Amino acid sequence: MVPYPDVMAIFGRAKTATGAGVVATLILVLAFGNQAFTEWVQRHSNPNSVWGWFLRVLSWPSWNVVPDNNSAAANRDLIARDLRALLLLIFVAVVLAVSAKSAVGGAAFVLGWAALIFGSALAAFLTLFITTDATLLGAFNAAAAGSTYGLFAGWIVGIAVAAGRGGGGS
Repeated sequence: MVPYPDVMAIFGRAKTATGAGVVATLILVLAFGNQAFTEWVQRHSNPNSVWGWFLRVLSWPSWNVVPDNNSAAANRDLIARDLRALLLLIFVAVVLAVSAKSAVGGAAFVLGWAALIFGSALAAFLTLFITTDATLLGAFNAAAAGSTYGLFAGWIVGIAVAAGRGGGGS
């Protein structure tokens, strides 16, 4: 068997780190962004407590299967929310794929964390223009909410990226 050059080992580890970050993001989106969890958080948590606030932040990448009602506005909002969750995954994957090759150790952790901050802010900013009440100020506010999600949930992705970075290759 022909050994791979060192460049291939770096590429293999970067792919593992990217995959680990995307899988961690996917788990966060599926576990805490689903309709059942987000409705439970809205009904049963106190937004004025630290735990209630954190649960609301964690449920930010909400996605639904069906719209709230049959109006055109509800359908547009459904598409925007679902697209936001999908774009979050894509943007995190792009940031990690482009830059994971150069990150090692603590830098890989920070990179994973930052990927979720940037990915969520950009996904929120872009998808707000699909909703019925789209304004530039609203897009900035949505990006701020997205970056808040990335700031407080991104450490999970950072751990996954650092673990994936350390686990690939020899």
